[in-house]
Amino acid sequence: MAQTSTTLSGAKSHIPDITGTDISFTASGGTNTISSTSTTLTGSGKLAVRDLVTVSGTTNNNSTFTVKSIVSETEFTVEEIVTTESSDGSTTATLDHTGFVTDKAKGDGYFSQPDGVHTVAYQVTNLRDSTDDFFGTIKMQGSLATTPTEDDWFDIADTSYTSDQSTTNVSFNFTGNFVWVRARVETSNLTSNPSMVTAILLNN
Repeated sequence: MAQTSTTLSGAKSHIPDITGTDISFTASGGTNTISSTSTTLTGSGKLAVRDLVTVSGTTNNNSTFTVKSIVSETEFTVEEIVTTESSDGSTTATLDHTGFVTDKAKGDGYFSQPDGVHTVAYQVTNLRDSTDDFFGTIKMQGSLATTPTEDDWFDIADTSYTSDQSTTNVSFNFTGNFVWVRARVETSNLTSNPSMVTAILLNN
């Protein structure tokens, strides 16, 4: 089988924290939702599908969630389970954009290839000026499930890169008969530092 090249991610920036006293959490019928009455949560310059959002300031939902789908500018669903919690109009909840996962890509196991050899390249922004530097880690994850849920993903050994605010391009080889693979990016960037990933490229 010929080698295939896949762009797992193009340029992706860190977005500013979203805060509001009108942010609520709802678990109903297997659907887990984060919503607000007026605070804009999604759309241009806001959260998008597969973003990781770390919540703070709540009573029961201070955790990290993965955006599953966009319902409207003031509502989105998440992969993980939330605890139903309504806003009280005075307590401020903060949604911190702490990374993202890429869409899944077919691994060698999908094609029943015996060698399972993959190569991934991470490209990030690091200008050493604290406002254009990526602070965080990137790693590959794999799944053996045909239709994976969040619980089916696991970290792939020896694919983790921790930014040193200097290196801008790094690559890793990894082997495994993964049905699907994806990248997971986690960042501690502050609101004043939007720089993150330039591209993530996969060959297999």
